[in-house]
Amino acid sequence: MAQVNKAHLTPPKRRLIELMQDINFGRITNIPVRDGEPELTPDTVIEREIKLAGQSGPRPERDQDDFILKQEVVALLEHLAQMGSGKVCLLEIKHGLPFLMRIEERAA
Repeated sequence: MAQVNKAHLTPPKRRLIELMQDINFGRITNIPVRDGEPELTPDTVIEREIKLAGQSGPRPERDQDDFILKQEVVALLEHLAQMGSGKVCLLEIKHGLPFLMRIEERAA
């Protein structure tokens, strides 16, 4: 996979990455995707896992303007691009990175 920097992404993709870093552990549900771009809407739901004896706050990278994206993030963005338009029903986040994604697509 090619190296991708946060600064080179579109604003919707940057917002999604920053949200994942802010959540750190949890899930995002109901993310519409249009032309490969994630859309955070009022119907998008955020679930946070609160670790009572561990790190629950945002990732330290959250406030950095630019860095090289981890391969999990690049893979997520590639899946969104291939998807085109549809919906991410569930995006599970671990350590601020995408771990599992369930998508909804139209048959026709």
